Amino acid sequence: MSEMKNRSQALRDSIEEMIAVGELKPGQHLDETELATRFGVSRTPIREALLQLSSMGVIAIRPRRGAVVAEISPQGLLEMFEVMAELEAMCGRLAARRMLPEELARLQALHRECEAARDANDADGYYNCNELFHQMIYEGSHNVFLAEQARNLQRRLRPYRRLQLRVRDRLANSFSEHEGIVEGLQAGDSEQTANRLRAHVTVQGQRFADLIASLQHLKDKAA
Repeated sequence: MSEMKNRSQALRDSIEEMIAVGELKPGQHLDETELATRFGVSRTPIREALLQLSSMGVIAIRPRRGAVVAEISPQGLLEMFEVMAELEAMCGRLAARRMLPEELARLQALHRECEAARDANDADGYYNCNELFHQMIYEGSHNVFLAEQARNLQRRLRPYRRLQLRVRDRLANSFSEHEGIVEGLQAGDSEQTANRLRAHVTVQGQRFADLIASLQHLKDKAA
């Protein structure tokens, strides 16, 4: 892999992380010159990184406006979470049958890390171990194609899943839901695990209203 390609991918990951943590907000313009100055590079690898992010749907490149952080309509966001919930349920169903003892041990260790972050009320720390917790379940499905699809959509929803954890009581509730998922996996109960993962990821009713309100608050602050 060329040095330029390596640099572009590293920049892509850095910009994606800025979007995930809310440093760059939905609808915000991405200035190539400003980003090049920030990262101490020329505009060429920045342009390549933005093209990669555009192909992932994380940003949109529009005529005369350039690159902006992608905005998802409430309906589009709901639809993406519906698909995410089903992908995670499928992963959980297979993982309950196929997860190896060492993979289950790793999942339990990540669960304890999530517990420590919950006790410290550390939303960012919780999100980081939460992301790994879910990825461990994807891997435990031992279905490479399914795991790849789940990871791709997980990445696309990162800013919104992270934002969810800032809603009141969501950290504690999320951990409690994880507890049930771990129990299902330990018992090898495919349907219980699938149902608990689906319920854990599904965003509807008040949870969806809270997410949209939090997202609107971020956009108002950026305005």
